[in-house]
Amino acid sequence: MTTEHAPQPFDHPPRTMAQRLGAILWPSFFAAGVATMVFFAFVDPLALREMTFPELDFGREAGYAVGFFAFWCATASSSLFTWILLRPASRFNRALKGD
Repeated sequence: MTTEHAPQPFDHPPRTMAQRLGAILWPSFFAAGVATMVFFAFVDPLALREMTFPELDFGREAGYAVGFFAFWCATASSSLFTWILLRPASRFNRALKGD
């Protein structure tokens, strides 16, 4: 009598929160830096302020900072969505207990 067992699929080990955050925030930090440099090479933050929010009074450096953090949020969300889509299916396709 032979008993054949179905091979167990490889399950990736869970990552620590620091690794997950690092995989999302670190690449997006670099992408935001590049996007900020390219964008502000052609756009003056003070001119942009005058076109969008002329009632606000902030300097060029604050415009660079706001722009960088806006790009960082955009690129971090892109990295987050990529991480969500690349998670191993084995974490979601387990049999329910009692089946």
